[in-house]
Amino acid sequence: MTVEAKASSTGELLRRVRRIEIKARGLSQERFAGSYRTAFKGRGIAFSEVREYQYGDDVRDIDWNVTARYDKPYIKVFEEERELTVMLLIDMSASLHFGTYSETKRTLVAEIAATLAFSAIENKDKVGVVLFTDRVEKYIPPAKGRRHILYIIREILFFQPQAKATAPEEALTFLSKVIKKRATTFMISDFSTHGNPQSYDHALRLCALKHDLSAIVVRDRREEELVPMGLVYFEDPESGQKKWVNTDSKKVRKNYAEEYLASRKRRRDALTQYGIDYVEVSTGEDFAKALLKLFAIR
Repeated sequence: MTVEAKASSTGELLRRVRRIEIKARGLSQERFAGSYRTAFKGRGIAFSEVREYQYGDDVRDIDWNVTARYDKPYIKVFEEERELTVMLLIDMSASLHFGTYSETKRTLVAEIAATLAFSAIENKDKVGVVLFTDRVEKYIPPAKGRRHILYIIREILFFQPQAKATAPEEALTFLSKVIKKRATTFMISDFSTHGNPQSYDHALRLCALKHDLSAIVVRDRREEELVPMGLVYFEDPESGQKKWVNTDSKKVRKNYAEEYLASRKRRRDALTQYGIDYVEVSTGEDFAKALLKLFAIR
């Protein structure tokens, strides 16, 4: 690459990062500030003080040692920890390069992640990232500040993963090992595991028990059904499998649509089974509405 080409490439990289920063900062400050703070006030609690028991207090909070000492009931008072650790588990698999509505799923993932990250730092929270495919590709430890967020955006947009397939269980298991304290966690992925949530079911359950886990499912509406275009040569971007498909066949299109819906239902059931809040967002749509919906669910 020539010096001029490299400079041009670097300039375009910075422009793309800047565009996403402007959009994400605007959304986090104007539309999400209050909603984020309300939805994610802190799931951790810390001991504050003891006080005399009052009618209506939870008897499970009674401090029996202090109660015995003063011969009247006292309870422990707890307060929410104000500072959160926000972890973004971000899918970098090959299927994210697909997109038919003005953007790819990977660009959509970057914008969603950037908006969540800026919302977090506006709330004085730390943000960390796990980039994954069928393995953990990169770990960015939690930190604060605009420079840190811009680094995250650059990595999401331009990081070149080693693998192509999707295995959410790898990121979920890694998170549980590396982050000991309960973290507010967003998994942003198309969950393209060929419709089989059982592959990550166990890791999903364990992670949801330890962390405050939400899922954001990114998709493209063209994935829902086949368009009749005659005989088409398809290649799976993750497995590399190739085959000819007769898209004019009503039976083929019907089977494809049914399998897509079944896969979507299996994923939904896997998430709801463990009480994991989630939303779906498609390329070309206003993802801000989906995030506000997720905040409202909480």
